[in-house]
Order: sequence, then C-alpha cells, then structure tokens
Amino acid sequence: MNTTRRGFLAGAATAAGATATTDFAHAEDHDHQVVPSDPALRTKSLESLLVEKGLVDPAALDAVVDTYEHKVGPRNGARVIARAWADAAFKQRLLADGSAALKELGYGGAQGEDTLVVENTPRVHNLVVCTLCSCYPWPVLGLPPVWYKSAPYRSRAVIDPRGVLREFGLTIDENVEVRVWDSTAELRYLVLPERPAGSDGWNEEKLAALVTRNAMIGVAKIAAPAQGDHA
Repeated sequence: MNTTRRGFLAGAATAAGATATTDFAHAEDHDHQVVPSDPALRTKSLESLLVEKGLVDPAALDAVVDTYEHKVGPRNGARVIARAWADAAFKQRLLADGSAALKELGYGGAQGEDTLVVENTPRVHNLVVCTLCSCYPWPVLGLPPVWYKSAPYRSRAVIDPRGVLREFGLTIDENVEVRVWDSTAELRYLVLPERPAGSDGWNEEKLAALVTRNAMIGVAKIAAPAQGDHA
C-alpha cells in the first residue's frame, strides 16, 4: 500500500473517478489494479502547481494524511466499542450522548463533532450510510472506504439494505429489524456491535482486537473468538 501523500491523493482521485461496482465487499481489495485515471493525474498536477506557487505546504499535507492514517481511524472506534462492552456505565453514557462519551476518550473535532451511537441487539441491526455524499465519523473510523462513497451503496443501502448486507456476506434473519441511518454533515453515526459470545472476562485491549471497521458501519458482525482463545 502506498502511504505517501501523493500516493494517497492519487488513490483518492482514482477511486472517485472510477465506475463504482455493486461488489462492495471486494471493492477495496482490487483498488491497486486500477490504472490511474484522468482525475488522478489532474490531482497530481494541481498539487504540484500549488506547491510550486507556494500556496500549499507539502509538510502540512503530509501531516494531515499522517493524522488520519496513523493517529485516528478504526483503532480508535475499536477502543470505544471495547470500553462500552467492558464498562456498563460508559456504555450507558455512550448511547445517551455519543459525542460527550467519545470526548472522554479524547475523540472529537472535525468530521465528528456530533455523533450518535446506535446499538445492535438480537432484535435490531443498524446500518449506516450517507445518501448525499460520504459523511463519516473520521475521529473514530478514519477515512471512509471507497465502497461507502460509491453511488450504488449510497442508494441501495436505503432501498434494499438486506440485499446490500448479503453482498457483504451478512444475512440478517427476517425477524430482526434492519434500521438504516443516514449520516449528514450535522450528525454522524457509529454502530455499537453486539459483543460476541466467548469473550467474557476479556480485557479492553483484547476486546478491541475483535472489532472491525465494517462492524462499526453495520455491514458486518463481530466474529466469535476462535476456539482456544482465552482471557
């Protein structure tokens, strides 16, 4: 994976310019096979021009990219979920006022000022989408994946959520209600997945290792620990 600033910008532009497919579950697995598109080349040219004219500081761009690649991201969200699983009082605060509870762990700010946490239960499964663009809780999930920004996901998640979930390999029983939450610039959503069986007595660090980004969006569930794992 190219983690340089230019590689990041080129990848983002390529994803935006490429035709989205409905194979959401594998969209990211094949990004490296996409030939750089015209938008990617224009992005690189524009960046070079802005740097040459002194309008953009390359170090500042590198710092922004580094922040969202290494200092924020799904690992932060996983820590939140693990704390909620292990601490009933924190879970109650998280569901009552997500933004305030996230700030307890130091998460907040741009793209995450107001966040509502919704809980999966045996009777309810939550799915998050942004139908207009790609609003997403960056402080706890990092940068949104390519499929989350694609037009097919943004439209079909609302029209046929169960069908979309099946494409991710997740089949929801008919007696389970599927709730779709539409993120906006004013309010973003984070899914609190169900704690898997077999994780009783685990500490927060070990619990956090179970949590995936997709489960916090709602397109996956947390897999049960492998046999032989113990607290």
